[in-house]
Amino acid sequence: MNDQRFPWLVLVPKRDGIREWYELDHDEQHELLDLMNRCALHLQTLTGADKINIGALGNLVPQLHIHIVARREGDPCWPGPVWGNGSVQPYADGQQPTWLPALRERLSYRCA
Repeated sequence: MNDQRFPWLVLVPKRDGIREWYELDHDEQHELLDLMNRCALHLQTLTGADKINIGALGNLVPQLHIHIVARREGDPCWPGPVWGNGSVQPYADGQQPTWLPALRERLSYRCA
């Protein structure tokens, strides 16, 4: 997500029209779960987060997508949810999170 306040990832399965987790077949569910766990582990390690929040709301965007948000005690929304809380602080054009290149590198390997 484009919000500097939180290290935030969104995973979207490469299947059009999937709205719910249970619509994925067994292997797709496990593949997505594996990726979600790897992303959460590396995001927490790279950012030093105190807590990782994972959610699949999809109320506004009906395509199944998984939010992985790194949280820190005392962050702008702590201890409440990030959704609908405070004002988004987008990255400047061309700017990216400092942790993103390392995350991409770590995810390019199949082992944690």
